[in-house]
Amino acid sequence: MYHNPVLLERSVNDLVTNPGGIYVDVTFGGGGHSREILTKLSPKGKLYGFDQDLDALKNNLEDERFTLINQNFRFLENSLMVYGIKRVDGILADLGVSSHQFDAAERGFSTRNNAPLDMRMNVMQGIDAKKILNEYEEEQLADIFYYYGELREARKLAREIVHHRKIKEIDTTEDLKNLFSYIPQFKQNKFYAQVFQAVRIEVNQELEALKELLIQSHKMLKPGGRLVVISYHSLEDRLVKRFLKNGMFEGEPARDIYGNFEKTFDLLQTKAIIPDEEEIKENSRARSAKMRVGIKI
Repeated sequence: MYHNPVLLERSVNDLVTNPGGIYVDVTFGGGGHSREILTKLSPKGKLYGFDQDLDALKNNLEDERFTLINQNFRFLENSLMVYGIKRVDGILADLGVSSHQFDAAERGFSTRNNAPLDMRMNVMQGIDAKKILNEYEEEQLADIFYYYGELREARKLAREIVHHRKIKEIDTTEDLKNLFSYIPQFKQNKFYAQVFQAVRIEVNQELEALKELLIQSHKMLKPGGRLVVISYHSLEDRLVKRFLKNGMFEGEPARDIYGNFEKTFDLLQTKAIIPDEEEIKENSRARSAKMRVGIKI
């Protein structure tokens, strides 16, 4: 299977409120969520899928109600305008790396395989993980590990990388892991995952793309339209939570004399929606998933 969608039924049920409406799956991948959405739509309904990964195009769906757009979701608004779409009824985003991308060893996403340091979701873009690790300044690397990997020893890691690459270029995922072989074995899995996550986020500019998606989603949704976002780490979830709460990513919105601020979304439920134990047992990727649903006011 290309990708096993998380919270499939719940996310689609919460998304589709108008069978004849226009919906967007901004993370098409293997098409799991899109197939489920199409089962909820009438012949008048329309679904647009986005995916920047060329591999995902092989999963295109043969349905006249569906259009697949090979583009990063940060270009949501402009891409839909090409099709004359200015407002939609719902948008779904299943963030992060797909199972296929992790399993394709040559893509360099996984800590399990020795592969070239790539980590690009769009293989046509110029910058990859190798370039970042071999060319970024020490301070830049430290910031990436601290903010994107949430690693306390970020500065030490950056120093190790800069010191090593003066002797030998860092070419593969195994090269990167070997730099930190001193990490105790019982900590290695989590540590390597954090390091790889940090580099991957920088390669793909994931948090900046997510911010742009959220801002454009609010603009494009009809009143009552729904935004459904499934995230897999705290950095993503924090951005989604704050934006749905007050339309901002940092700070606090201006309030009136009564202490109220103008809301942009109502929340379907205040706490994040998480998979049950049965789904986690069947799909280990679901363990860290959190879903939030905003209803445009």
